[in-house]
Amino acid sequence: MVENYLQNYKNRDHFQSSRFNLYIPKKDIIIHLILMVFKISNKFEKYLNNYIEVIVKKALNLQPNQRLLIMSPFDPGVPIELAYFIKLIVKKAYEEGARLVEVMWRDDQIQLARYAHAPRDSLEEFSHWRSETAEKFLEKGDAVLFIYAEDPDIFKNIDPELLSITQQALFKNIKPLLDKISKNLSNWVMISAPIDGWSNKLFSEIPQERRKESFWDLMFEICRVKNDDPLLNWDIHIDQLNKRGQYLTRKKYSALKLQGPGTDITIGLPEGHIWLSGSEVNRNGITFIANIPTEEVFTTPDKNNVNGFVSCSKPLFFGGRLVEEFKLTFSEGKIIEVTAKQGVSLLNDLINSDEGSSRIGEIALVPHSSPISSSGKLFYNILIDENAASHIALGFAYRSSIDGGENMTDDEFKEAGGNLSGIHIDFMVGSADLNVDGVLKNGTIEPIMKDGEWTFNM
Repeated sequence: MVENYLQNYKNRDHFQSSRFNLYIPKKDIIIHLILMVFKISNKFEKYLNNYIEVIVKKALNLQPNQRLLIMSPFDPGVPIELAYFIKLIVKKAYEEGARLVEVMWRDDQIQLARYAHAPRDSLEEFSHWRSETAEKFLEKGDAVLFIYAEDPDIFKNIDPELLSITQQALFKNIKPLLDKISKNLSNWVMISAPIDGWSNKLFSEIPQERRKESFWDLMFEICRVKNDDPLLNWDIHIDQLNKRGQYLTRKKYSALKLQGPGTDITIGLPEGHIWLSGSEVNRNGITFIANIPTEEVFTTPDKNNVNGFVSCSKPLFFGGRLVEEFKLTFSEGKIIEVTAKQGVSLLNDLINSDEGSSRIGEIALVPHSSPISSSGKLFYNILIDENAASHIALGFAYRSSIDGGENMTDDEFKEAGGNLSGIHIDFMVGSADLNVDGVLKNGTIEPIMKDGEWTFNM
């Protein structure tokens, strides 16, 4: 890094400051730059350690003698490129008393080789051992850390039909794992971290050698760890989210009305619905934070009582493909019309995945002023992008968002209004122009969000 800074000065013996009209000797510039880089490096290590501390101690809330599995939610494993970062997490986990830490790795070149050379009909095959391992960890009360980090362009030259085949195989086979996640059998969290291809996509406007550094800095910002006490900072943040969720739960709204550009939809809410935030409690009484970052409060809609139309406010990126400027029309909870400027085939693939994929399982409220929204970037990553705006999820509902839902049978959960599916795909609908109103049982309408921001203080 020092060499990069010095490159501009290699043929000078002094530097002129136009602001102060000073001439600074080159040797003083070198000393200054070395100290500056040293300071930057120290800050990086500090914030990285803060991030890892929040992940292990606050989000996972890893308990002594718990086992920990580290894997990816949507593909074979975590990028080998993140080895240094993951080794630090493993070290921290053992320091906190972990009994055993397992890591599932991946190399994207292996998946590219599969698309290039494997028999077409073999793409429908699925590696069950990975998801079954995660299921066993959750069933035994062990912790699971999902790391969602991928190069958005890694599959850009792959035939979309091939991507669709493996995607449908994923949806078909991952439902048992998603069901166990939704029941909060144990403490789990989904996080992310920069990798090269992703950094190049997001920061293409700056020199390549600075892209990952810039991404890490932004990651620390949106994950709220650029401070001296990240655990306390997260306590305060989660407390605010919890209070908003508790306020909305007490209101017992029968429905929400969302209105904004291209959106006019009424979303019914079931009896006994609960507004949750990032902080939840698993069946063993362990409090955990399911997503880092998180800016949302959310609940489940009544799967049979959604009417109107909704338009995305940001593109949806999933499985290597992009869907832009799409609009969904609902009648009695089911999607009856789909339009999109780009990616309509992917959208139809998602919607037609199974019986519940054409209905919604989550409505989440996020203020337009969230740190992710304020960054002005599309991250091509659902975990992060969903925290930029209020959003809706196609597919399964979290059972904990209905009172007693975690102990209901599938039929009981559906009868209560909850949706079951093998997918859970969030898409953003919030903006500075979105208004959200709550409808009380007596028909009274109360504002919840106006122009993308909360109308009530906590």
